[in-house]
Amino acid sequence: MDNFAQVLLLLAVAIAVVVTFQRLHIPTSLGYLLVGVVLGPHTMGPIVSMPELGVLADFGIVFLMFTIGLDFSLPQLYALRHQILGLGSGQVAFTTLFVGLVVWLLGIPAAIAFVFGAVFAQSSTTIIASLLKEQGEENSRHGRLGLAMSVFQDVTAVPFLVVIPVLGLSVGADVLAGMLGWAMAKAAFAFALLFFAGRWLLRPLFHLISEQRSFEMFTLAVLLVALLAAWTTQSFGLSLAFGGFIAGMMLGETEFRHQVASSIGPFRDVLLGLFFVGIGMRFDPASLPSIWYWSILGALLILTSKTLLVSAMVRMIGVHGRVAWRTGLMLSVGGEFGLALVAIAMDSGVIDLLLGQIAITSVLLSMIAGAVLIRFNVAISNRLVRPEREVAPNSLEISESPRRQVVIGGYGRFGHAVATLLQSSNISFVAIDADPIRVAKGRADGHSVWFGDISNPALLSSVHVERASLVVITIDEPATAFGAISYLQRACPQVPVIVRAPDLETSKRLLAAGAAHAYPETIEASLQLGAAALQLLNVPSDEIDEVVQDVRNWRYRPVVDTVDGDG
Repeated sequence: MDNFAQVLLLLAVAIAVVVTFQRLHIPTSLGYLLVGVVLGPHTMGPIVSMPELGVLADFGIVFLMFTIGLDFSLPQLYALRHQILGLGSGQVAFTTLFVGLVVWLLGIPAAIAFVFGAVFAQSSTTIIASLLKEQGEENSRHGRLGLAMSVFQDVTAVPFLVVIPVLGLSVGADVLAGMLGWAMAKAAFAFALLFFAGRWLLRPLFHLISEQRSFEMFTLAVLLVALLAAWTTQSFGLSLAFGGFIAGMMLGETEFRHQVASSIGPFRDVLLGLFFVGIGMRFDPASLPSIWYWSILGALLILTSKTLLVSAMVRMIGVHGRVAWRTGLMLSVGGEFGLALVAIAMDSGVIDLLLGQIAITSVLLSMIAGAVLIRFNVAISNRLVRPEREVAPNSLEISESPRRQVVIGGYGRFGHAVATLLQSSNISFVAIDADPIRVAKGRADGHSVWFGDISNPALLSSVHVERASLVVITIDEPATAFGAISYLQRACPQVPVIVRAPDLETSKRLLAAGAAHAYPETIEASLQLGAAALQLLNVPSDEIDEVVQDVRNWRYRPVVDTVDGDG
């Protein structure tokens, strides 16, 4: 089968399997794994074997770590140092130590035991987030705490990207310690190099590119920066993913973060899917009869160790028992990044094929069983702990409902005025504008303004528009406004949209598209002029407001139907 036919086969099978999994509300990562098993060399039927796909799949992990870096810039990590940082890093450290010790006591060499500990410590952010959203628990105390810890696990996995490849070298303990120290020193140097280069070069570079108003060039620049950083760390003998993470951290501190995330998203999702297909191709169903009991024990070790350790750690910071158990049950699930670490360890020669099969199967079983535990976390926690009415005074406070937030599309004269009014009323907001000069001015004024296209669904998802109380679109480009309203009506119809319109006809079309209010600026200016005239004639303010609102309620017909032209 030639390469073209293999690509077509891979795409067809992937679409069929992933669509089926989505309809069944099963995480798509498991679907891609199944595609790899079906098209891999260990099962009957057609085989997809293209080395080029493996190279592209490696970029999936680079882009995954890049997007994780966007969410964890240095200021954010510093702000979380007392709570999530301690819990997240502590959970990974204790789970790695505990699992590694158990595996070592079974007679496995220390280096391999360490890899098993690192792999088993990871949890699936994808599974946790999707199930919490489906169950309506994403804003619960245990949901927000557990999801934050899960995301931070991915950050703590960065040292594993440095250490694991070195463990595959057949050297003595003293030489290995020296090589690990040298690897960490190179990692520190690479981090410093990319950090200072990013601080000095990235913001001016993206300002220059964004001034061209070409989102295609912007996307190319994002790809270049991510892959250049990955190539830099690889040149130091480190992993590609480590460089991607550092580049993401640097861009996460800029006003371009949300647009960067939306630009890289499609590439990340597709290439990460290829990565999981590659993982599935490594799985040999024929090995199950000889490893099934070890795999089940491994899955049980993942589920029980993380449930107990996380519950105990969360309980120690003052969270009452029921919430602590629910958080532990959520984080018990195995993680996709654990599979990535297995692949790195196998490619580096740290673990052989048989142990790799055990690790992969254990993680897969824990992902399936962990999803069940998350689904029934309320019933399980109620059996473990009697419901408590009061929360301990020193408990970690996580709001049940997010703070009110408004999303503003456009930061010109109208957007700036809306932002100023919201700020004076102490209402949180984020503004999006495609003009880097306006973005820079807004940020200089202390407003939360980000570069991007308000009609981009990925960008709207990045700013969590579904949690917003209101969307205000003030741009003077009706086509962009229609694009934004169309997405909002599909994705989050519960969020009301107010939009600026250049004229009455456009206002009517925007209202028909789903806007709650669409104000034609020319007629609104006339209303303001008329209101000022009435004030000078000593008409009471409440009567003026009533008259103006009546005109709006009648879709401006009282002032439009009686005049013809602008005079």
